[in-house]
Amino acid sequence: MRRAKVFSGSSHPELANSICDRLGVPSSPVVLKKFSNQETSVEIGCSVRNENVFIIQSGSTQINDHLMELLIMISACKGSSANRITGNMSVFNAITVNKKKKYRGAITAKVVANLLSVAGVDHIITMDLHASQMQGFFNKPVDNLYAEPCVAKWIQDAVPEYINGVVVSKNAGGAKRVTSLADRLKIDFALIHTDRTREPRRNTLCDSTTTCVTKIEVNNVEIVNDMDDEIDDVSTDHLTDSTASIISDAETNITLVGDVEGKVTFIVDDMIDSSGSFIAAANHLMNKCNAKRVYVIATHGILSGDSLKEIEGCRSIYKLVVTNTFPIPPDKRHQISKLVIIDISATLAEAIRRTHNGESISYLFDTAI
Repeated sequence: MRRAKVFSGSSHPELANSICDRLGVPSSPVVLKKFSNQETSVEIGCSVRNENVFIIQSGSTQINDHLMELLIMISACKGSSANRITGNMSVFNAITVNKKKKYRGAITAKVVANLLSVAGVDHIITMDLHASQMQGFFNKPVDNLYAEPCVAKWIQDAVPEYINGVVVSKNAGGAKRVTSLADRLKIDFALIHTDRTREPRRNTLCDSTTTCVTKIEVNNVEIVNDMDDEIDDVSTDHLTDSTASIISDAETNITLVGDVEGKVTFIVDDMIDSSGSFIAAANHLMNKCNAKRVYVIATHGILSGDSLKEIEGCRSIYKLVVTNTFPIPPDKRHQISKLVIIDISATLAEAIRRTHNGESISYLFDTAI
């Protein structure tokens, strides 16, 4: 690419190198270091005057440091008379606070968008934002790419029985993402709801013969059962699928809307940070709903703490599938044999090429590269 420079931050050099290899250009020289007081220092090692500059910076476990590094790199290129600066970054995907959750809370995503604009960025390329409305926080153009085409292609290639599978969202917020993937694969979808605020209503009654029974009220339906019998033995022919599902897991109040019995299931979300909700959903699908196999799929594999070890120890999860938008160190990869990483560097590289040449990138929204 003529009149273009591609710089890499320190967050994910492996991804940056893959993108540069696919573009057929070397990564432009830049010196990134910290002073003794941990202040970030950036030195651009080549001329960027009247050049189109692309800065690749991913999210990571040191999100604050790498965000500041990105801002300084943008400012350095702007001060060096770059023609146009494009931030090719998944670092913004780690910013999940896009609305006020409390009265005195901050909308962090809006603050970061303002910082990037003030630093001098002209264009943003990102992938699978936590909420699509975050694009509106910028006063600069934003291209939000999707990992869905690459994920769908992997499912079609690696899971032969996917055609009889079910795509599952572990919460109501991911319903739109799940239905989109299910429509692409032409398979069914299901939804899991976990009620963390309500305890199962359980009353113990005794009749005149002192036979104790248990009454459980689920979705305004009363189920009466002898204390000596298991709840699973209650006839549920008159109940809906979702009601029958919650009876078998009344203690945790997990409701499955849909049918996964004997089917391969794909729990899909935009990111996986801690593993607790994914493990709970997988256990429910396998142990209570008799799913055949469970795949956990997420675009951004943050996987903080002991998440990989916990997923490796969970018998209900067959595979964990993530893309390489976030770096996973080799020592953490060795902790799990279930991990599959989908390379999306080709999609990001093509987005950079098309942006530099002034071409449309809408092709990338529906096509795996």
